[in-house]
Amino acid sequence: MKYLTFSLCLLVGGIAIVFLSCNQKNDDPTVTQGTLHPAFADFDSINLNIYLDGSNVVIESNGLPNHTSPYWSNTTARSAIDPMGNVLTTPAAASNHPLFVAPTVTSYADMAPGNIDDFNGSYTLRVSSSPTLAGASTSTGLGPIGIAVSGAMIYNDEEGPNVPLDNAVVSLDYTAAHTGPQSYHYHLEPKAWSNDDDKLIGIIADGFFLYGRKCNSTGTYPTDLDESGGHTHTTQHSTEPEYHYHIQNTAYLNQYYILFPGDYKGTASAIQ
Repeated sequence: MKYLTFSLCLLVGGIAIVFLSCNQKNDDPTVTQGTLHPAFADFDSINLNIYLDGSNVVIESNGLPNHTSPYWSNTTARSAIDPMGNVLTTPAAASNHPLFVAPTVTSYADMAPGNIDDFNGSYTLRVSSSPTLAGASTSTGLGPIGIAVSGAMIYNDEEGPNVPLDNAVVSLDYTAAHTGPQSYHYHLEPKAWSNDDDKLIGIIADGFFLYGRKCNSTGTYPTDLDESGGHTHTTQHSTEPEYHYHIQNTAYLNQYYILFPGDYKGTASAIQ
């Protein structure tokens, strides 16, 4: 419990951000002492809880996206065969989830097993509120490497141990995501909210933000990205230059764009 003397409320992107300082009682965990980066105002406020804890930002997610997908529960049963030859059945639901849409770029036969709302867990990422570049880059691993603004997870360009993403593209929905051993996650440019633009995609596990293929400061594709797709420049959320990543404008399989094919340039924390 903290006590504060006064509070100042500003409206940023339609979301109230509260700045607090000594001696007023604060029991609301969504109200934080100090200031969050303005980019966090773009994150879904229902699926995510984001707050400051000392010099760190804590991002808590229920792992669910805030948009439509054929991977929400629906009245069509489907089955898939795993690498061991086992048949995995996803049973039909009594009714369609409100956010369910029929598959378009994939098909019921090609979809991965499991539905979005089968997941009953949470994810937490704790990163520095002022991330810095590390002395050396480190490779990403399997599983979540970032959290998207929608609430779902960001994965890299691998489908499994030594399994390229090429093998799983057929199962991705219209926004380049599918279910997996844990929850629904994105591998490629998420067209539910970003398609060849400068939109905020989410935050990578080293604390740096990931944006779409275009740079807000120039309105076109950045030409100075490092090997991880990052550069130091202003964004729509900053007036001072800061390091951030972009989806690299390099076509994958002649039509897709991988979210994050590079290495962490900062010090990554585990998403638990």
